[in-house]
Amino acid sequence: MELNSKIAVIGGGSWATAIVKMLCENELKVGWYMRNSNAIEYIKKHHHNPRYIQAAEFNPKQLELSDDLNKIVAKYDTLIFAIPSAFLTAELSKLNNSLSNKIVFSAIKGIVPETGLIIGEYFHNEYGISYDNIGVITGPCHAEEVALERLSYLTLACRDESKAKELSKSIESDYIKTKTSDDIFGTEYAAVLKNIYAVAAGIANGLGYGDNFQAVLMSNAIREMKKFIKNVYHMKRNINNSAYLGDLLVTGYSTFSRNRMFGNMIGKGYTVRSAQYEMRMIAEGYYATKSAFEIKKDFDTKTPIINAVYAILYDNKSPKKEFKKLANKLD
Repeated sequence: MELNSKIAVIGGGSWATAIVKMLCENELKVGWYMRNSNAIEYIKKHHHNPRYIQAAEFNPKQLELSDDLNKIVAKYDTLIFAIPSAFLTAELSKLNNSLSNKIVFSAIKGIVPETGLIIGEYFHNEYGISYDNIGVITGPCHAEEVALERLSYLTLACRDESKAKELSKSIESDYIKTKTSDDIFGTEYAAVLKNIYAVAAGIANGLGYGDNFQAVLMSNAIREMKKFIKNVYHMKRNINNSAYLGDLLVTGYSTFSRNRMFGNMIGKGYTVRSAQYEMRMIAEGYYATKSAFEIKKDFDTKTPIINAVYAILYDNKSPKKEFKKLANKLD
């Protein structure tokens, strides 16, 4: 199946909104599913998403907006999913149409909590999609900077790299640069893990640790990531490339990072529930921490950062005490 211009985005959040903006730069007719019908009517009237990255302006004539998932899936051949991983199963339960003949790219940086699978594995196992038709869109890139048209970089990965290259043409613009990869598993696991490390960076900041500690934390995080990914899917890759190290750094340091924000609140003494409630956004790192902690049990890999974040988020351990112990394990 060849990639064509019939591309739809599934999701109504900030990253979905940013991806639609990127596609619209190339004057494509873009399908856009979001479950909130009020948001759809608002976009048609006011030309921007009422809740997310309002700086992104749209021409409604370029968009086919719908709150009917089956309608969008039936009409469009290439689907870009940008739904928080915690809600993916519930959204797909509405689906009556087959996905087996679709090209699916995941812009979801998480693990499906019900299965412990990364998104590509989930679509392959549950919906029978060939890995040649599954791709990943990863950073380093924040939705907010896309809306502001600041120069940003994306990596598109697919086992059939020609499909990644074709979608790249639909996303590239003066302010969006792309590269492609065939490492769908490594790039997706990196996107999951960097959210955990961003939570750790946020906790450190909330506890009052300075830049010196943050630098050591991030350098240890990339080495921990490298070992983790190598164990779950071994292939030749350069972990220092933007899709891995770059995405980790921007998520760990940026003020736009919701995972860092979530961790910062935990470090300042918020409970998990209160931090989630006040943010009113999904921090994928929370769910990713539990899944990664379970996955790493199958491998003889030391993951002191993941272990510390897990102890704080799921075992209700003191952030101050856990990070004091973690500090003695870093080098």
